[in-house]
Amino acid sequence: MPNLNAHTLRAIAPRYSGANGARQAAIIEQVGAGLEETLTAYGMHTELRAAHVLAQLCHESAGFSTTEEFADGSAYEGRKDLGNIERGDGVRFKGRGLIQRTGRANYAKYGPIVGLDLIADPEAVAEAVLSLKIACEFWKQRGLNRFADVDDIETVTKRINGGLKGLDSRKDFLTKAKAVLSGTAVPRPEVRMGDTGADVVALQQRLNAGGHAVAADGDFG
Repeated sequence: MPNLNAHTLRAIAPRYSGANGARQAAIIEQVGAGLEETLTAYGMHTELRAAHVLAQLCHESAGFSTTEEFADGSAYEGRKDLGNIERGDGVRFKGRGLIQRTGRANYAKYGPIVGLDLIADPEAVAEAVLSLKIACEFWKQRGLNRFADVDDIETVTKRINGGLKGLDSRKDFLTKAKAVLSGTAVPRPEVRMGDTGADVVALQQRLNAGGHAVAADGDFG
């Protein structure tokens, strides 16, 4: 299995441009930096487990383009089943994360696990690196590795979503993830004007090696 990093995520995710593309690039870069270490720590060290978790994360985050639901959360106002007992809880504790956690009760549950007061700072759940850890904790608590081991995407989906919503999309991402992790599909970094980071440096170094005088400064100007 190749290294799990930002290249892996780019190879699995759909390609976006404009504001969505910029947001996606930032999330992928941040999540990718600690992806292998985090998944290994949670026992997702096999191709099949990693493929399943990355496919689900890709679907749940709209192709790694958001860590926050698009609605404002007002629909959750007064939802006692989510622990929303105070005025404004619906918006304050809207869905956030790579696998969105919603409601005061969930924020209270995961805060001690990650060592943060998420009730006082609910927007922290949307931070890319933290959202990966929370997603992995959720995966662990739902015991999803054992269903990934037998390639049971329907049960994994039900335990995440409560039903089979978006199953076709999840299957498509799983197919891509399996191909990438097996080496059938080679992850290729894609960079655009305005991008910065390691992928840009790698491209600039290749251009230099090909005889083009380009500063390897990591800035696609």
